[in-house]
Amino acid sequence: MGSSSDWDVMHHAADILTEFGVPFEAQVVSAHRMPDEMFAYAEAARGRGLRALIAGAGGAAHLPGMLAAKTPVPVLGVPVPSKHLQGVDSLHSIVQMPKGVPVATFAIGVAGAANAALFAVALLAHDDPRLREQLDAWRARQTEAARAQSAALSKHSPS
Repeated sequence: MGSSSDWDVMHHAADILTEFGVPFEAQVVSAHRMPDEMFAYAEAARGRGLRALIAGAGGAAHLPGMLAAKTPVPVLGVPVPSKHLQGVDSLHSIVQMPKGVPVATFAIGVAGAANAALFAVALLAHDDPRLREQLDAWRARQTEAARAQSAALSKHSPS
């Protein structure tokens, strides 16, 4: 993430990855305050076996795009809500990448962080039957939870 203040949002990605038993790193690698370290991190990612980078950033949100410019590893961008523009600025910074430097961009905030992690799990599950089974079971639980919500509402509906 671009700053430790992004952890309030990004820990939701970490929680999902932990739930699935997917190892991960959580680090501050600021595009603006530590560009040399950010470039080194991106350039070493593939060689270290990283399969995806979930990059959360607020404000100008250059981190996801700059990582994508320096590594062939897929970058999943999470716009972190900002003080004045509620993350719309971050969303625009991440989603408007030039042709040839892709960043998969997710929703602003908590939903984006969780969905980026689920997307990473889905990428990894392609080659991992155990992870694929876990993801299928997780999705089935989501379906059952939604059905239960509907059933609870129907108890309050007039007959």
